[in-house]
Amino acid sequence: MELDRKKLSNIIDVARRRRAADVLIKNAKIINVFNESIEEGDIAIAEGVIAGVGRYDEGNVVYNVDGAFVSPSFIDSHMHIESTMLIPTEFAKAVVPLGTTTAVVDPHEIANVAGIPGIQFMINASNNVPMDIYFMLSSCVPATNLETSGATLYAEDLAVLKNHKRVLGLAEMMNYPGVINKDPEILDKILLFRDGIIDGHSPTLSGYELNAYLSAGILADHECTTKEEAFEKLSKGMWIMMREGSVTRDVRNLLPVLNDKTKHRFLLCTDDKHPEDLISEGHINFAIKLLFESGIPLPTSIRLATLNPSLFFGFRRKGGIAPGYAADIVVFENLNKMDLVFKDGNLVAKDGVPLFDVEEPKHDDAVKNTINIKVATFEKLKVPLKGKRIRVIGLRHDSIVTDELVFEPRVDNGLLVSDTERDIIKIAVFERHKATGKVSVGFIHGLGLKKGAFATSIAHDSHNIIVAGENDKDMLLSVSQLEAMGGGISIAKDGVVIDYLALPYGGLMTNRSVYEVAEVLKRLHKVAHEELGVSYPDPFMALAFMHLAVIPKLKITDSGLVDVEKFSFVDLFVE
Repeated sequence: MELDRKKLSNIIDVARRRRAADVLIKNAKIINVFNESIEEGDIAIAEGVIAGVGRYDEGNVVYNVDGAFVSPSFIDSHMHIESTMLIPTEFAKAVVPLGTTTAVVDPHEIANVAGIPGIQFMINASNNVPMDIYFMLSSCVPATNLETSGATLYAEDLAVLKNHKRVLGLAEMMNYPGVINKDPEILDKILLFRDGIIDGHSPTLSGYELNAYLSAGILADHECTTKEEAFEKLSKGMWIMMREGSVTRDVRNLLPVLNDKTKHRFLLCTDDKHPEDLISEGHINFAIKLLFESGIPLPTSIRLATLNPSLFFGFRRKGGIAPGYAADIVVFENLNKMDLVFKDGNLVAKDGVPLFDVEEPKHDDAVKNTINIKVATFEKLKVPLKGKRIRVIGLRHDSIVTDELVFEPRVDNGLLVSDTERDIIKIAVFERHKATGKVSVGFIHGLGLKKGAFATSIAHDSHNIIVAGENDKDMLLSVSQLEAMGGGISIAKDGVVIDYLALPYGGLMTNRSVYEVAEVLKRLHKVAHEELGVSYPDPFMALAFMHLAVIPKLKITDSGLVDVEKFSFVDLFVE
């Protein structure tokens, strides 16, 4: 917030009790994240800044919170707005009432679709929301050379936005083999941001390879899933982001490493949080709640979402209830619901309801009409028999890690087909950015699908169209529906599209509210389970991550099956 001499004088006068506060929060249990205590007192706010903490009596607007907890509002240290399926304005309406007033985002989902114009759209769309949305520039677009993306971002492309006031550094460096093997383009990106913050993404990386990765200047990691991994990375100087998202839930797994010696190096993040979970669980407040319920003191739990990320990202005067700090404040009696949320001293949410509205952002053609499939034909989905056994992607519950399974396929007239009795279902990826006509076909185990097909344009990270189905006709129909509506999720059965969710912004986001999107998703899940017989809890989420060729073991892109551990393609047929 910009201050001049008059405003600063006002703040000082309020602090000394010589002037009434603009806003006064009375009778609070104040969460002090500096000494990790809970103190009783009042908070005087002037010019959007906390002027004083102690005993104050005069305020132009007074909120008597009657012993409720008051803490700094929350910071999400790493997330993708696109995973909420909401454009930034609707995202703010969803999370500000949950106490999150700052987010550090990586827009690599839209960047993989629309490149720099996609990132610029996200920046512009978040200009006028009552929260601070900072950006880390996407480091790996595309994530690998094993897929077709809508854009390729080189160091010189990122340099265009490097000095933007809300750009903090380089986002998660997923291509850790590229770092270790000194890929020139990767090194150029790292050197470009060497004076800023470089975020990491290095699941299971250890030993000398971890040394090499960190020697490039990478500072943090949100991919730790075990205490052993977190401990090694902590010991080598990394900040650890404890992730509690919709797919990957690591807070409880990492609790054994959180103690008085390490707590100053932990941050909370969501990474990917979906609409239904935002409503049923919450956002960063949910991760704080998990810590608190696991025995971590409340001030310490909150510190991981306030002071620690402020220190890591270099946010000055943010993340604490103290004189001179931004008046970004939440009031709550329990962590399930925020009673009041203040941003720069302004009340922006009350009892879970946003008290602001933001005009829908303007868009250019880069983020609309992004589905470009050349031709979707039956011929593309045919798989002639060429061997006795095939590789099959094995789903795991509550994990984006997959297994490589081997089965004898079901064959009909010399062609491989889905086998619902053994739960071996055809899966295909259609390239959708450049109309190349590329289609790859494989098989997946664990969905439990019995009838029909479903498709989505959410397919991390390049977001080609991915579809799974019991028969080719419904697979093609669900893909065609996505093309017609600009992306989203579609379900087909018996030759008819029976339900869908349109996500016209990059095939990833909508301008509908979080409640509307959650309601449609709830209905889609019901249709998938009841009409298609799917047994996997969230089949759309599962399908979206089957394209992610940076997480082991077996994945599928538009170019074929990928052995992620070998970082190379493998044939569908084993022999």
